[in-house]
Amino acid sequence: MSALKSHDERIAALTFASVYPHYIAKVEKKGRTLEELHLLIEWLTGFDKEKLRELIDKKVTFEVFFELANLNSNVHLIKGMICGYRIEEIENPLTQKVRYLDKLVDELAKGRKMDKILRA
Repeated sequence: MSALKSHDERIAALTFASVYPHYIAKVEKKGRTLEELHLLIEWLTGFDKEKLRELIDKKVTFEVFFELANLNSNVHLIKGMICGYRIEEIENPLTQKVRYLDKLVDELAKGRKMDKILRA
């Protein structure tokens, strides 16, 4: 099994609930708000706060999380490097979707304006 395939399988098995607190800590440490985080998650996935809470409570994996998501039509505009990988070159669709979310959270934490993060 290749290291990349193993990496993709680990991402698929991770629960969103296990990573979500890290997203919160990252953005709040940089002076951004939980509301802003929820706005970007909703923009990417279509999940409102209630649905997000439900998915967290159910401890769904990233695989299920993104199966249920209705990705924004402008998701193709999310480009650049995240975790050492160029997002637009990631071949595994699930890994790419998780990295889209990671990239948006990074942009929020770095102080980028919301209209830029949401590709408005």
